Amino acid sequence: MSNWEDYVRRVEPYVPGEQPKKEHMIKLNTNENPYPPAPGVVKALREMNTDLLRRYPQPDCKILVDAIAEFYGVKSEQVFVGVGSDDVLAMIFLTFFNDAKPVIFPDITYSFYDVWAEMLRIPYETKALDEDFLIKKEDYYGENGGVIFPNPNAPTGILMPLSEIEDIIAHNRDVIVVVDEAYIDFGGESALPLIEKYDNLLVVQTFSKSRSLAGMRIGYVMGNEKLIRYLNDVKYSFNSYTMNQTALILGAEAVKDRAYFEETCRKVIETREWTKKELHKLGFSFGDSKSNFIFAKHASVPAEDIFEALKKEDIYVRHFSKERISNYLRISIGTKEEMQTMIGFLQNFLAEG
Repeated sequence: MSNWEDYVRRVEPYVPGEQPKKEHMIKLNTNENPYPPAPGVVKALREMNTDLLRRYPQPDCKILVDAIAEFYGVKSEQVFVGVGSDDVLAMIFLTFFNDAKPVIFPDITYSFYDVWAEMLRIPYETKALDEDFLIKKEDYYGENGGVIFPNPNAPTGILMPLSEIEDIIAHNRDVIVVVDEAYIDFGGESALPLIEKYDNLLVVQTFSKSRSLAGMRIGYVMGNEKLIRYLNDVKYSFNSYTMNQTALILGAEAVKDRAYFEETCRKVIETREWTKKELHKLGFSFGDSKSNFIFAKHASVPAEDIFEALKKEDIYVRHFSKERISNYLRISIGTKEEMQTMIGFLQNFLAEG
C-alpha cells in the first residue's frame, strides 16, 4: 500500500465567513463595504479594453504601485502589492520569518496567522489579550523571531495607540514588525509615518474594506525599500504575474478618487456609531470599535441563539467558537437601512425572550 499520505503537508485551514447565495439578505458577516466602488472604477470596468486580457499583466504591477505611492506620499519602491492582503501577509511570513525563535502575535486575532505559521513550519507563540481584549505591549518586548498584529485588532475592532505601536517597534529593532491595518481607515491612526523612522516596519493594508473592492483581491504593504525588494525577489521566484489586468486597472482607479473614499468611510463610521448606541440600549456590551464592525455580547442571551435567530431572518453576522469569545458576535456595518432592519429584529426578538 502506498504511504504517500505520510508526506502530505497537513494544516487546519482557515475558515472564512459564510458566503450565502440568497437574493434578498442582509450580509453582515465578512466586513465588506456596503457601498459600491468609486465611480471611476465602474467607468473603467465598462470601458476596459478586453484585448488586454490575452496578454500577461505587468509583473511589477507598476500602474497600481505608482497610484498607491502617490496617494500615500511614498516612493513606488516602498510599495508591494498582492492578491489581497492575505497573499501579501503570506509572502511576508515566507520572506522574513525564518528564525528559530518564535514569531509572536495575539491569541485573539486574525486567525490566518497561525495557519501560515504552521503551513510554513514557522515557530510561533501567542500573547493573551487582557480582560478588556487589549494588546499588552510589554508582552512583545522579549526576544522573538518577528512580530505581527492587526490594528485595529480583529475580531475585536479595538485600536492600539500609535505611541504603543512605536514602543513595540523600538523594542524589536532586530526583527521584522508587521502592523496589519485592514481596518485602519475607519477611525484609526496609521503606523505608515513610522516606516521612515524604522527600517524593520511593514504596514499592510487592503482594498477589500474601505475601497469596496473585496471581489478584486488587492492588498499591499509599505515599508523600507530594501524590505520591498526582498518581497519582490521571493515573489518573482515562483510567480511573476500575481495580479490580473483587471485588478491592476480598477485598483489604480479606486485610489484616484480620494473624495469618494473619504465619503464612504465617513458614512460607515457614522452608521457604526449609531449602531453602537442602539445595541447598547438593547443590553449589548462591546469595546470601542474603530473598524467597520462591532464585536458585541448580550447581557443575558447567548450569542449563538442570537446568531441563529438572525440567520433565520436572512441576516448574517459572524459567530466564533473559540472559547474566550464564543459569546460574542461580530457584526459588520452595512448601510443605515440594513442596520435599522437588524436592530428592529433584535428589539422584537429580545423582547419575546
